[in-house]
Amino acid sequence: MSYREGRFWQPDVTVATIVVDAGRLLLVEERVGGRLVLNQPAGHLEPDESLLEAALRETREETGWDVRLTAFVGAYQWKAPVNPDGSGGRHYLRFAFAAEPLAHDPARTLDEGIVRALWLTPSELQAEHARHRSPLVWRTASDFLAGRRQPLDLMQHLA
Repeated sequence: MSYREGRFWQPDVTVATIVVDAGRLLLVEERVGGRLVLNQPAGHLEPDESLLEAALRETREETGWDVRLTAFVGAYQWKAPVNPDGSGGRHYLRFAFAAEPLAHDPARTLDEGIVRALWLTPSELQAEHARHRSPLVWRTASDFLAGRRQPLDLMQHLA
């Protein structure tokens, strides 16, 4: 049965923040399905939250960094592969933002599953491609590094 035939389908709406300082990218190392993977600070949009608010919140919760959003990098659609046990296969719609770091709270407890926040150069991140949480990690970083930037006012939150 397809969506048009009445089957409910809804993608996971997520945000990611590409934070850059002195040529290094802020990433998180997190435990997912028993593996240590790398990702940008990222997470799900919560009810009654704008995309911009979600990006700021997720970055703070996962890294301890407060940031200033500087640009919209892009929107990305990805379907995760289905695992042998039948799990997975979820659809993601990711909104990626560029940001600059403002202040760090090293005492902040990071979100569950986050092992640590770390700074990597683009070449270090690319060399770790086998540990990327998804193909979205490098794609959003490479788009940012290629200069893809759009004004933040493309995001409109209507209350």
